[in-house]
Amino acid sequence: MANKITFKCIVVIVFLVSLSDLAFSQYTKYWIQFSDKNNTPYTLWNPSEYLSARAIQRRLNQNIKIAANDLPVTPGYINSVKNVPNVTIINRSKWFNAITIQTADTNAINTIKNFPFVVNTKGVQRYHRKSGIEANPTAIQPSSRKTESANQNAYNYGPSLNQIDMIGGVCLHNQGFHGEGMQIAVLDAGFYKVDSLPVFDSLRINKQILGTWDFVDNDSTVYNEHTHGTMVLSTMGGNVPGVIVGTAPKAKYWLLRTEAGATEFVIEEDNWVSGAEFADSVGADILSTSLGYTTFDSILVNGVHVVNPDDHSYADMNGNTCRISIGTDIAVSKGMFAVCSAGNSGGSPWNFIGAPADADSVLAVGSVDSLKQYSWFSSNGPTVDNRVKPNVAAQGQDAVVADPYTGGIAHLSGTSFACPITAGLVACLWQAHPASTNMQVLHVIQQTASQFLHPDTLKGYGISDFCTAKTVLSVNDDPLFDENVLVVYPNPFNESATLSVQGIKANGLSLSVFDLLGNLVHEQILNAQSILLNLKLSKGIYVLQVKDGARSYSAKLVKY
Repeated sequence: MANKITFKCIVVIVFLVSLSDLAFSQYTKYWIQFSDKNNTPYTLWNPSEYLSARAIQRRLNQNIKIAANDLPVTPGYINSVKNVPNVTIINRSKWFNAITIQTADTNAINTIKNFPFVVNTKGVQRYHRKSGIEANPTAIQPSSRKTESANQNAYNYGPSLNQIDMIGGVCLHNQGFHGEGMQIAVLDAGFYKVDSLPVFDSLRINKQILGTWDFVDNDSTVYNEHTHGTMVLSTMGGNVPGVIVGTAPKAKYWLLRTEAGATEFVIEEDNWVSGAEFADSVGADILSTSLGYTTFDSILVNGVHVVNPDDHSYADMNGNTCRISIGTDIAVSKGMFAVCSAGNSGGSPWNFIGAPADADSVLAVGSVDSLKQYSWFSSNGPTVDNRVKPNVAAQGQDAVVADPYTGGIAHLSGTSFACPITAGLVACLWQAHPASTNMQVLHVIQQTASQFLHPDTLKGYGISDFCTAKTVLSVNDDPLFDENVLVVYPNPFNESATLSVQGIKANGLSLSVFDLLGNLVHEQILNAQSILLNLKLSKGIYVLQVKDGARSYSAKLVKY
């Protein structure tokens, strides 16, 4: 989970034989990758055999074609492996053309290696297990806070008001956007008592939990597992007036367990990929992932614990090395929106984000406190290839979450909570602008954050402002919005900018500039096709409009 992005001491031990040879028999689960999808009964022209109508429509809405990696793994290949004695199939990955199996039989692995359609076999989980399950896996900082009084808002948020209002959520809710019609897949370590806790009554009554699956134990039982997902879900889907309200209380949810709380092995990345593929196939819109991976459990060799050879390094944080990061980008390429926690390694020897926060298409969320100040534990950027990470920040310190044990609330800390608080509002924003693509939504969230023009390694582009993001998308949705007609350079600008009008005669046309509340802040008559604009404006985003008779043309203008 997000707090598992920790530095682990490296013990170097030299053996006469290789570590991999000594440790081979300790593996119990393996990743088996196939060479192709030959002889598959599935086709690209009949995707309804393996994708839901909603998943297909998501692709159509964003002009995404059905691709070869949408095709399921060839059933004949799976059956060949399944028929090997002492082998159990656990998960499948069509995106990577692979399966995960369980076996302790080295003869079985040798048999599978010799299949002509198998190109790679790799151990992904060993016998060694940690002792006990962490009850609260995030960086918990209990605190006491006063309850907010009821007001004229859409909800009586109680003490959860600040974490929602900070990033523009109250504004979206008051405009009627609560996540209706949107589906969020939550990939986590378990959802203890979600089926009975009062905080989730409305989700159950209104049938907003669409389904569950446990990709760790390969069954549908997720309610007797870890508490982490319970707390995460409460920040999105919880609804107890005056106590806690989530950021997307009317959205629908898929609850998917991919993290094995008590251990940390690379198989959990593979579980996540299978979970993301499932979410894609059923038609989910958003992936919320409060998980992160860097180093894994040490392994036992000749009675000595040594570093796990699967450990990632900071050099791997390039978005294209870790399987979960690659899988995240594939998920986004299918039209989903991916949100993840940045990690809780700030101030530690590791310090940096982990996977999948390094993926270039994911919205990685760092943590701030109630006053919008950087949280000491929030993992830092950039990626190793110097991209801005985290992308944005939200309240993760002293966040209000459901207490799975008492049925009340707790004030806990971790980017695990900044992530879903943000993900819920992504659902509300996308609900408001369903014609936008996932990447358009991502870009506008960054562009309207508090420090977009001057990002840093702590909060990235800054504190999100989903209310402003909605306004900007409203401008973009205007059918007369055309920045090919109105070209402003530089944009963003500081002192002055040049406006060029292309394709229409500019002389005599009226120019107006509005702020995002619709207030007119500047107007003039154009006297040339290209003019210098000297606008005395405060920092912010503006809408520039030129009228040509009954027609008008709009463009965004950013002042820093």
